[in-house]
Amino acid sequence: MPSSTITPKSKPLPQGIYPPVISLYKATPRQEIDLDASYKFFSHLIRGGVHGLVLAGTNAEAALLSPEERKEIVKVAKKAAADLGRPDLAVIAGISGQSTNESIRLAEDALNAGADYGLLLPPNYWAKAVTKDVILSFYRDVADATALPIVIYSFPAVCNGIDMNSDTLSELAEHPNIVGVKLTCGNAGKVTRLTEEYTHAQFGVYAGSSDWLLPCLAGGGSGCVTGIANIFPKSVVQLYELWSSGKFEEAKQLQGLIAQAEKACKEGIAPTKYAAFHYAGPAAGLNDPKTFWPRKPYTPCGSDKAAWVEKVMEHLVKIEGALPDAV
Repeated sequence: MPSSTITPKSKPLPQGIYPPVISLYKATPRQEIDLDASYKFFSHLIRGGVHGLVLAGTNAEAALLSPEERKEIVKVAKKAAADLGRPDLAVIAGISGQSTNESIRLAEDALNAGADYGLLLPPNYWAKAVTKDVILSFYRDVADATALPIVIYSFPAVCNGIDMNSDTLSELAEHPNIVGVKLTCGNAGKVTRLTEEYTHAQFGVYAGSSDWLLPCLAGGGSGCVTGIANIFPKSVVQLYELWSSGKFEEAKQLQGLIAQAEKACKEGIAPTKYAAFHYAGPAAGLNDPKTFWPRKPYTPCGSDKAAWVEKVMEHLVKIEGALPDAV
């Protein structure tokens, strides 16, 4: 039994699989957000059985989105979920700002747009000034200032190397409005230390990619937020369900296949978006490759990279195609 005696959170993050949904743009010089395409893509992912959507995160190119675009994306996602009979689907909005003030504003925007949770990176603009005390006060101040439940986002690679250890995360878990953590740091030790202290209802712990979903679940974790769920949502959900139903050998086999494919997503946003266009675009009714291009100044992956992406992901096509829609 976990050792903590804190009161369970009033709104725990549901366990399961969450795609950090990519942003889709119009094929115009300014690449405005394409809300119609976004609606179709959200709907495709929901039909694939995902347990929620993460918006305005790293894969969504959050640093390139305006505050207004972030709000519009949340509204469209909530509409897609409601139209498919899933008004309860968890929508997590990225609310990461470099200042406490900015993060609170983004949290309020997300809440007013209909988001259910906020995903928050630590401040990192001036890394040498980001002490443990700064991190603790930052998260506590944001969590105090909004009714939006906060999910901590640990991703040192995009935060100037700032890596929150399990002791820091444990202290933050005590806050009544901080409900969980996404560990894109890939540290399975944090999973086991945190789940030894907290139940899921007290503080949920999620892998930041699906190539270590089973190790996370075996350590007591609650699921994952994974880029490859943009591309093969049914396959990742199937992996989670195999484990949850006790089919461990089948889960182990599928875990290896997903891990082989997900290495393409680790090459960056451009390969991930190309794969989403190539494999998920047709099923979502989206056939223009420019819709899936990164926002300028970033560029789509070249032909050699695209061919490599197809090579390392192709084995999941048959598995994905054999699985039924969830809704």
